[in-house]
Amino acid sequence: MNKTLRPLLVLFSALTLVTGVAYPLVVTGVGQAVFPHQAHGSLIVRDGKPVGSALIGQNFSDPGHFWGRPSATGPFGNNAAASSGSNQGPLNPALVDAAKGRLKVLRAADPTNTAPVPVELVTASASGLDPHISPAAAQYQLARVAAARKLSPQAVQALVAQHTTRPLLGVLGEPVVNVLQLNLALDAH
Repeated sequence: MNKTLRPLLVLFSALTLVTGVAYPLVVTGVGQAVFPHQAHGSLIVRDGKPVGSALIGQNFSDPGHFWGRPSATGPFGNNAAASSGSNQGPLNPALVDAAKGRLKVLRAADPTNTAPVPVELVTASASGLDPHISPAAAQYQLARVAAARKLSPQAVQALVAQHTTRPLLGVLGEPVVNVLQLNLALDAH
């Protein structure tokens, strides 16, 4: 038994050191050296204080800000420690009721807007943390934000255009708008 146990313990200890200590230290070191912004959480800093991450959605609900996708994380929205979707299918009454409630809030915030509401403004993303909306979702909210801030729609449209990320190489992905970065630009305007 001792002849079998000793090699097993040596192998277990060696693999623990390699995969549990050495490998994470090397990967962390390479990440810090090559991608320091991403390795530190893609934090956005204003006046020396972190105000959020470019990779995690935040809840905005006042009329003067663009609103992001609803979050399905619990117990509170945009909780990075509880990243997950709602796992509700399209026929689930709870999902339908939640979408109807969100639609009602959007319509109440801008009663004169009769345009179709983009789907991402009433449904949560798969992770529940999506920091982006489509340009169509930003366009839908543009008049409300401009009116609340007493800005011209053209000025707000220019900020939306500045904060729209185009697809990689023109074909990989969809154009998106980072809600936090856009709202910070609005606050600085």
